[in-house]
Amino acid sequence: MPSGTPLTARADSAQPYALALFRGVVGLLFACHGAASLFGILGGAMGGGTVPAGAWPGWYAAVIQLVGGALVALGLGTRIAALISSGSMAYAYFSVHQGEGLWPLQNGGEPSAMFCWAFLLIVFTGPGAWALDRLVGAERTLPAAAPQAQGEPSAA
Repeated sequence: MPSGTPLTARADSAQPYALALFRGVVGLLFACHGAASLFGILGGAMGGGTVPAGAWPGWYAAVIQLVGGALVALGLGTRIAALISSGSMAYAYFSVHQGEGLWPLQNGGEPSAMFCWAFLLIVFTGPGAWALDRLVGAERTLPAAAPQAQGEPSAA
């Protein structure tokens, strides 16, 4: 479809709200993983129970999951919380799963890989609409870059 169609215009206008819903769902699911590991709720850690307090890296990962997920879901400190959460999932993937097989499907690392990339997307897209960042003024929008004339070389 060529750009400028009614579908494109409608999708573009809904983008901040879709981002907010994406952010909220990803953050909530991530926080649930942390709560399960720390408090034994929702099935607990690894089939039941909790991660021992202070155990490396599981307990620290669970704290990042709970706190980072809650912050991202609320849209508070979104970009930094998403960056830390993404990094923790990259660490989890490469330190825990990668040695078990090449592909995430083989090594059980699909959740780690998906959370890592979802949070990295949030780092670059921002929180979208309905974020507490907007209420406290932490999320500032940058001015749009001036459009380049066609045929003008880019500075990249």
